[in-house]
This record gives sequence, C-alpha cells and structure tokens, in this order.
Amino acid sequence: MSQIKLSQEELAFAVGTTRQTITSIQVGKYTASLVLAYKIAHYFGLTVEEVFDF
Repeated sequence: MSQIKLSQEELAFAVGTTRQTITSIQVGKYTASLVLAYKIAHYFGLTVEEVFDF
C-alpha cells in the first residue's frame, strides 16, 4: 500500500473541519462524528471501518 503525503490542514480543508479536530482524532482525544468519519474515509476511498478502530 502506498502512502499519501497529506498535511492535517489539507485533510481538514478537504473534509470541512479544522486542523485541530484532525489532530485530536489522531491522538485519540476526540471521536469523529459519523458524518466526519464518513467524509474522511470517503476522501481516502476506504470504508469507515478501514480508517477507524471503534
């Protein structure tokens, strides 16, 4: 699997949230809403289950 070079700022803009929210999701301080989880997964062409560990 290849890795995509993408900043938190770029991802945040693409899914309509803030960089701080992306950072909080990455470090486990915030759980993404279902809508945001879907947007992030869709951005990468993956399912929510492939991106997030619930």
